[in-house]
Amino acid sequence: MINRALWIIMLVAGLTAPFFAYPVFVMDLLCFALFACAFNLLLGYVGLLSFGHAAFFGGAAYIAGHVIKVWGFSPLLGILTGAAFAMVLGAIFGYLAIRRQGIYFAMITLALAQIIYFMALQLPFTGGENGLQGIPRGNLLGFIDLNNSLTMYYFVFAIFLVGFCIIHRTIHSPFGEVLQAIRENEARALSLGYDVDRFKLQAFVISATMAGLAGATKAVVFQFAALTSAHWQTSGEVILMTLVGGLGTVFGPVVGALLVGSLSHELGSFGSWVQVILGVIFVVCVLTFRRGIVGELERLTRKR
Repeated sequence: MINRALWIIMLVAGLTAPFFAYPVFVMDLLCFALFACAFNLLLGYVGLLSFGHAAFFGGAAYIAGHVIKVWGFSPLLGILTGAAFAMVLGAIFGYLAIRRQGIYFAMITLALAQIIYFMALQLPFTGGENGLQGIPRGNLLGFIDLNNSLTMYYFVFAIFLVGFCIIHRTIHSPFGEVLQAIRENEARALSLGYDVDRFKLQAFVISATMAGLAGATKAVVFQFAALTSAHWQTSGEVILMTLVGGLGTVFGPVVGALLVGSLSHELGSFGSWVQVILGVIFVVCVLTFRRGIVGELERLTRKR
Protein backbone atom coordinates (compact mmCIF):
# COMPACT_ATOMS: atom_id res chain seq x y z
CA MET A 1 0.00 0.00 0.00
CA ILE A 2 2.73 2.44 0.99
CA ASN A 3 4.75 1.54 -2.10
CA ARG A 4 1.80 2.19 -4.39
CA ALA A 5 1.28 5.59 -2.79
CA LEU A 6 4.99 6.40 -3.17
CA TRP A 7 4.86 5.41 -6.86
CA ILE A 8 2.01 7.86 -7.44
CA ILE A 9 3.70 10.63 -5.44
CA MET A 10 6.99 10.12 -7.28
CA LEU A 11 5.40 10.25 -10.73
CA VAL A 12 3.20 13.27 -9.98
CA ALA A 13 6.02 15.15 -8.25
CA GLY A 14 8.45 14.29 -11.05
CA LEU A 15 6.13 15.53 -13.78
CA THR A 16 5.25 18.80 -12.01
CA ALA A 17 8.53 19.62 -10.21
CA PRO A 18 10.06 21.94 -12.87
CA PHE A 19 7.05 24.27 -12.54
CA PHE A 20 7.64 24.76 -8.81
CA ALA A 21 11.44 24.51 -8.46
CA TYR A 22 14.56 25.38 -10.41
CA PRO A 23 14.80 22.59 -13.04
CA VAL A 24 18.60 22.22 -12.86
CA PHE A 25 18.46 21.74 -9.10
CA VAL A 26 15.75 19.08 -9.42
CA MET A 27 17.79 17.32 -12.13
CA ASP A 28 20.73 17.20 -9.73
CA LEU A 29 18.48 15.60 -7.11
CA LEU A 30 17.24 13.02 -9.63
CA CYS A 31 20.81 12.06 -10.55
CA PHE A 32 21.72 11.55 -6.90
CA ALA A 33 18.47 9.68 -6.28
CA LEU A 34 19.37 7.19 -9.02
CA PHE A 35 22.90 6.97 -7.63
CA ALA A 36 21.52 6.20 -4.15
CA CYS A 37 19.17 3.55 -5.57
CA ALA A 38 22.12 1.90 -7.29
CA PHE A 39 24.11 1.89 -4.06
CA ASN A 40 21.13 0.55 -2.10
CA LEU A 41 20.90 -2.43 -4.44
CA LEU A 42 24.35 -3.50 -3.28
CA LEU A 43 24.19 -2.66 0.43
CA GLY A 44 20.49 -3.03 1.15
CA TYR A 45 19.88 -6.24 -0.80
CA VAL A 46 23.26 -7.99 -0.87
CA GLY A 47 24.81 -6.64 2.31
CA LEU A 48 27.99 -5.35 0.66
CA LEU A 49 29.19 -1.94 1.86
CA SER A 50 31.12 -0.23 -0.93
CA PHE A 51 33.14 2.92 -0.29
CA GLY A 52 34.10 3.12 -3.95
CA HIS A 53 30.89 3.89 -5.81
CA ALA A 54 32.08 7.43 -6.53
CA ALA A 55 34.52 5.85 -9.00
CA PHE A 56 31.62 4.71 -11.21
CA PHE A 57 29.67 7.93 -10.72
CA GLY A 58 32.63 10.22 -11.49
CA GLY A 59 34.36 7.98 -14.02
CA ALA A 60 31.23 7.72 -16.16
CA ALA A 61 30.84 11.51 -16.00
CA TYR A 62 34.32 12.04 -17.44
CA ILE A 63 33.91 9.41 -20.16
CA ALA A 64 30.48 10.70 -21.20
CA GLY A 65 31.73 14.29 -21.24
CA HIS A 66 34.80 13.38 -23.31
CA VAL A 67 32.98 11.39 -25.99
CA ILE A 68 30.30 14.07 -26.33
CA LYS A 69 32.69 17.01 -26.40
CA VAL A 70 35.64 15.55 -28.37
CA TRP A 71 34.22 12.64 -30.35
CA GLY A 72 30.93 14.33 -31.21
CA PHE A 73 28.64 11.69 -29.70
CA SER A 74 24.98 12.57 -29.17
CA PRO A 75 24.03 13.18 -25.51
CA LEU A 76 22.10 9.92 -25.25
CA LEU A 77 24.89 7.88 -26.82
CA GLY A 78 27.42 9.66 -24.61
CA ILE A 79 25.45 8.84 -21.47
CA LEU A 80 25.15 5.20 -22.52
CA THR A 81 28.90 5.11 -23.22
CA GLY A 82 29.57 6.42 -19.72
CA ALA A 83 27.27 3.76 -18.25
CA ALA A 84 29.04 1.08 -20.30
CA PHE A 85 32.38 2.27 -18.95
CA ALA A 86 31.01 2.01 -15.39
CA MET A 87 29.78 -1.50 -16.16
CA VAL A 88 33.25 -2.64 -17.29
CA LEU A 89 34.89 -0.89 -14.35
CA GLY A 90 32.34 -2.50 -12.01
CA ALA A 91 33.17 -5.95 -13.40
CA ILE A 92 36.87 -5.36 -12.69
CA PHE A 93 36.29 -3.91 -9.22
CA GLY A 94 33.78 -6.61 -8.36
CA TYR A 95 36.04 -9.44 -9.49
CA LEU A 96 38.79 -8.13 -7.22
CA ALA A 97 36.61 -7.31 -4.21
CA ILE A 98 33.72 -9.77 -3.82
CA ARG A 99 35.89 -12.54 -2.39
CA ARG A 100 36.24 -10.44 0.75
CA GLN A 101 33.57 -9.44 3.23
CA GLY A 102 32.86 -6.70 5.74
CA ILE A 103 35.51 -4.08 6.33
CA TYR A 104 37.94 -5.79 3.94
CA PHE A 105 35.49 -5.47 1.06
CA ALA A 106 34.85 -1.82 1.92
CA MET A 107 38.57 -1.00 2.09
CA ILE A 108 39.32 -2.73 -1.23
CA THR A 109 36.59 -0.75 -3.00
CA LEU A 110 37.86 2.46 -1.39
CA ALA A 111 41.45 1.76 -2.51
CA LEU A 112 40.36 0.99 -6.08
CA ALA A 113 38.22 4.13 -6.17
CA GLN A 114 41.17 6.24 -5.06
CA ILE A 115 43.10 4.95 -8.07
CA ILE A 116 40.34 6.25 -10.34
CA TYR A 117 40.34 9.55 -8.46
CA PHE A 118 44.06 10.09 -8.99
CA MET A 119 43.74 9.07 -12.64
CA ALA A 120 41.01 11.70 -13.03
CA LEU A 121 43.39 14.19 -11.43
CA GLN A 122 46.36 13.36 -13.67
CA LEU A 123 45.04 12.31 -17.09
CA PRO A 124 45.23 15.13 -19.65
CA PHE A 125 41.68 14.93 -21.00
CA THR A 126 40.03 15.33 -17.57
CA GLY A 127 41.21 18.90 -16.97
CA GLY A 128 42.72 18.04 -13.58
CA GLU A 129 41.44 20.18 -10.72
CA ASN A 130 39.53 22.38 -13.18
CA GLY A 131 37.43 19.46 -14.36
CA LEU A 132 36.12 18.71 -17.85
CA GLN A 133 34.30 21.85 -18.93
CA GLY A 134 32.15 22.87 -21.87
CA ILE A 135 30.29 19.60 -22.41
CA PRO A 136 27.58 20.39 -25.00
CA ARG A 137 24.04 19.23 -24.34
CA GLY A 138 23.35 18.99 -28.05
CA ASN A 139 20.17 17.52 -29.51
CA LEU A 140 18.27 14.40 -28.57
CA LEU A 141 17.48 12.19 -31.58
CA GLY A 142 18.87 14.93 -33.79
CA PHE A 143 16.03 17.44 -33.39
CA ILE A 144 15.09 17.88 -29.70
CA ASP A 145 17.11 20.77 -28.28
CA LEU A 146 18.38 19.87 -24.82
CA ASN A 147 19.65 23.38 -24.15
CA ASN A 148 16.08 24.15 -23.12
CA SER A 149 15.95 23.50 -19.36
CA LEU A 150 12.42 22.09 -19.40
CA THR A 151 13.20 19.67 -22.23
CA MET A 152 16.41 18.62 -20.51
CA TYR A 153 14.53 18.04 -17.28
CA TYR A 154 12.06 15.57 -18.79
CA PHE A 155 14.94 13.80 -20.55
CA VAL A 156 16.68 13.38 -17.17
CA PHE A 157 13.43 12.32 -15.51
CA ALA A 158 12.95 9.66 -18.18
CA ILE A 159 16.48 8.35 -17.58
CA PHE A 160 15.80 8.27 -13.84
CA LEU A 161 12.58 6.30 -14.35
CA VAL A 162 14.32 3.79 -16.63
CA GLY A 163 17.15 3.28 -14.13
CA PHE A 164 14.74 3.09 -11.20
CA CYS A 165 12.56 0.51 -12.98
CA ILE A 166 15.63 -1.62 -13.80
CA ILE A 167 16.63 -1.62 -10.13
CA HIS A 168 13.02 -2.25 -9.03
CA ARG A 169 12.73 -5.21 -11.40
CA THR A 170 16.08 -6.58 -10.27
CA ILE A 171 14.98 -6.50 -6.63
CA HIS A 172 11.55 -8.05 -7.31
CA SER A 173 12.78 -11.01 -9.34
CA PRO A 174 14.08 -14.50 -8.54
CA PHE A 175 17.56 -13.04 -8.89
CA GLY A 176 16.70 -10.43 -6.25
CA GLU A 177 15.35 -13.12 -3.93
CA VAL A 178 18.67 -14.94 -4.13
CA LEU A 179 20.52 -11.70 -3.36
CA GLN A 180 18.44 -11.22 -0.22
CA ALA A 181 19.05 -14.84 0.77
CA ILE A 182 22.79 -14.19 0.47
CA ARG A 183 22.43 -11.09 2.63
CA GLU A 184 20.52 -12.96 5.33
CA ASN A 185 22.62 -16.14 5.42
CA GLU A 186 25.39 -16.54 2.87
CA ALA A 187 26.45 -19.96 4.17
CA ARG A 188 22.92 -21.32 3.74
CA ALA A 189 22.65 -19.92 0.20
CA LEU A 190 25.96 -21.60 -0.61
CA SER A 191 24.76 -24.91 0.85
CA LEU A 192 21.66 -24.73 -1.37
CA GLY A 193 23.90 -24.78 -4.43
CA TYR A 194 23.94 -21.11 -5.42
CA ASP A 195 27.15 -19.70 -6.84
CA VAL A 196 27.31 -16.87 -4.31
CA ASP A 197 30.31 -15.10 -5.83
CA ARG A 198 28.67 -15.03 -9.24
CA PHE A 199 25.47 -13.50 -7.87
CA LYS A 200 27.47 -10.92 -5.91
CA LEU A 201 29.46 -10.00 -9.00
CA GLN A 202 26.34 -9.61 -11.13
CA ALA A 203 24.72 -7.40 -8.48
CA PHE A 204 27.90 -5.33 -8.22
CA VAL A 205 28.00 -4.80 -11.99
CA ILE A 206 24.31 -3.77 -12.15
CA SER A 207 24.84 -1.36 -9.26
CA ALA A 208 27.96 0.12 -10.88
CA THR A 209 26.19 0.53 -14.22
CA MET A 210 23.26 2.42 -12.70
CA ALA A 211 25.67 4.61 -10.70
CA GLY A 212 27.51 5.35 -13.95
CA LEU A 213 24.23 6.18 -15.67
CA ALA A 214 23.52 8.74 -12.94
CA GLY A 215 27.01 10.25 -13.12
CA ALA A 216 27.01 10.52 -16.92
CA THR A 217 23.59 12.19 -16.86
CA LYS A 218 24.75 14.68 -14.24
CA ALA A 219 27.73 15.64 -16.43
CA VAL A 220 25.42 16.47 -19.33
CA VAL A 221 23.05 18.42 -17.07
CA PHE A 222 25.79 20.69 -15.73
CA GLN A 223 27.93 20.51 -18.90
CA PHE A 224 30.79 19.83 -16.53
CA ALA A 225 32.51 16.76 -15.03
CA ALA A 226 33.93 17.72 -11.64
CA LEU A 227 36.73 16.02 -9.75
CA THR A 228 34.54 15.94 -6.64
CA SER A 229 32.25 13.42 -8.35
CA ALA A 230 35.03 10.81 -8.10
CA HIS A 231 36.06 11.75 -4.55
CA TRP A 232 35.52 9.33 -1.65
CA GLN A 233 33.32 11.95 0.07
CA THR A 234 30.72 11.44 -2.67
CA SER A 235 30.59 7.76 -1.68
CA GLY A 236 30.00 8.88 1.90
CA GLU A 237 27.18 11.18 0.87
CA VAL A 238 25.34 8.41 -0.97
CA ILE A 239 25.67 6.17 2.10
CA LEU A 240 24.09 8.96 4.17
CA MET A 241 21.24 9.33 1.66
CA THR A 242 20.53 5.61 1.68
CA LEU A 243 20.55 5.21 5.45
CA VAL A 244 18.41 8.29 6.12
CA GLY A 245 15.83 7.27 3.50
CA GLY A 246 15.70 3.62 4.41
CA LEU A 247 18.25 0.89 3.75
CA GLY A 248 16.80 -2.10 1.94
CA THR A 249 13.66 -0.27 0.81
CA VAL A 250 12.80 0.56 -2.79
CA PHE A 251 11.92 4.22 -2.30
CA GLY A 252 14.13 4.96 0.68
CA PRO A 253 17.17 6.09 -1.33
CA VAL A 254 14.99 8.46 -3.40
CA VAL A 255 13.56 10.08 -0.27
CA GLY A 256 17.01 10.23 1.32
CA ALA A 257 18.58 11.82 -1.75
CA LEU A 258 15.84 14.45 -1.97
CA LEU A 259 16.10 15.24 1.74
CA VAL A 260 19.90 15.39 1.99
CA GLY A 261 20.27 17.21 -1.32
CA SER A 262 17.65 19.80 -0.39
CA LEU A 263 19.19 20.35 3.03
CA SER A 264 22.67 20.79 1.54
CA HIS A 265 21.27 23.38 -0.84
CA GLU A 266 19.28 25.28 1.78
CA LEU A 267 22.13 25.25 4.30
CA GLY A 268 24.75 26.29 1.76
CA SER A 269 25.13 29.68 3.43
CA PHE A 270 26.69 27.96 6.47
CA GLY A 271 29.76 26.97 4.43
CA SER A 272 31.81 24.08 5.84
CA TRP A 273 29.37 23.81 8.77
CA VAL A 274 26.95 22.09 6.41
CA GLN A 275 28.78 18.79 6.92
CA VAL A 276 28.52 19.16 10.70
CA ILE A 277 24.80 19.90 10.49
CA LEU A 278 24.21 16.96 8.15
CA GLY A 279 26.19 14.75 10.52
CA VAL A 280 23.96 15.73 13.44
CA ILE A 281 20.85 15.11 11.33
CA PHE A 282 22.25 11.71 10.36
CA VAL A 283 22.83 10.74 14.01
CA VAL A 284 19.34 11.87 14.99
CA CYS A 285 17.74 9.95 12.11
CA VAL A 286 19.68 6.77 12.91
CA LEU A 287 18.71 6.96 16.59
CA THR A 288 15.08 7.94 15.93
CA PHE A 289 14.33 6.12 12.65
CA ARG A 290 16.52 3.03 12.77
CA ARG A 291 14.96 1.70 9.57
CA GLY A 292 15.12 5.06 7.82
CA ILE A 293 12.16 7.25 6.94
CA VAL A 294 10.54 4.91 4.43
CA GLY A 295 11.42 1.85 6.51
CA GLU A 296 9.59 3.29 9.51
CA LEU A 297 6.58 4.19 7.36
CA GLU A 298 6.42 0.60 6.08
CA ARG A 299 6.68 -0.74 9.65
CA LEU A 300 3.84 1.48 10.85
CA THR A 301 1.71 0.45 7.85
CA ARG A 302 2.26 -3.24 8.60
CA LYS A 303 1.28 -2.69 12.27
CA ARG A 304 -2.00 -1.09 11.23
